[in-house]
Amino acid sequence: MKKTILTGVMILAIGLTYSCGNQADEKHDSKQTEKTEKTVKTDEHHSTESEVVLDNGKLWTANAETTTGINNMIKLMNSFTEKENVEAYAKLTEKLKEEFVMIIQKCSMTGEAHNQLHNYVLPIKDLFKTLSSSDLKKCQESYDKLNKHLKEYKRYFK
Repeated sequence: MKKTILTGVMILAIGLTYSCGNQADEKHDSKQTEKTEKTVKTDEHHSTESEVVLDNGKLWTANAETTTGINNMIKLMNSFTEKENVEAYAKLTEKLKEEFVMIIQKCSMTGEAHNQLHNYVLPIKDLFKTLSSSDLKKCQESYDKLNKHLKEYKRYFK
């Protein structure tokens, strides 16, 4: 009888421990989700109001992968010839996004240089939306804006 009660108590204790652990994880996940949502909202707000500034009149030092990614995006833009084909803009956008993702994934920058890079790249993300639009005029306008923006990189980063 003692063995049955002891086994029951152990099963109950294990069950409660497991149950409490899951609730803690769920609370942590919930808090992490809220934090992520706030970060995304902050980044969206940040991207519309923050502009890139120089480091006391000097260029910021960017990591090599970022500079390579931006240069690859500029090459894609320069080699784009189908400016009257709305479907071609969607294909261009996908190629540009691949480079953009690589820039984000390989970013090793820190501090204010990283913050300024954020200020620079977030408008690019916003331009992807209209660059792949079904409206040719919007695509063309976004292309021009993105092309100009990408060429601004060398004004702020080395």
